[in-house]
Amino acid sequence: MELENTPAFTPVKDLTYAQAMAELEKILRLMQSDECDIDRLAALTRRAAELIAECRSRLTATDEELRAILSQLQ
Repeated sequence: MELENTPAFTPVKDLTYAQAMAELEKILRLMQSDECDIDRLAALTRRAAELIAECRSRLTATDEELRAILSQLQ
C-alpha cells in the first residue's frame, strides 16, 4: 500500500479536507489488511489521530462560520 513506503507525511495543516480524509481512508484500509506492519502501527495511529483532530477542527470552524452567516440573514 502507498503509505507503507512513505518516509515522511505532508504536514496535516497543508492538506485539504479531502486529502486528509483520503489519507485517513488509506490508513484504515492498511490497518485492516494483512499488510499492516506492527512496527508502523503506532505511527499510523498517531497520524490518523492528527488527521481526525484537524478534520474535526475544520468541521467545527465551518459550522460556526455557517451559523454566523445564516444568523445575519434572519
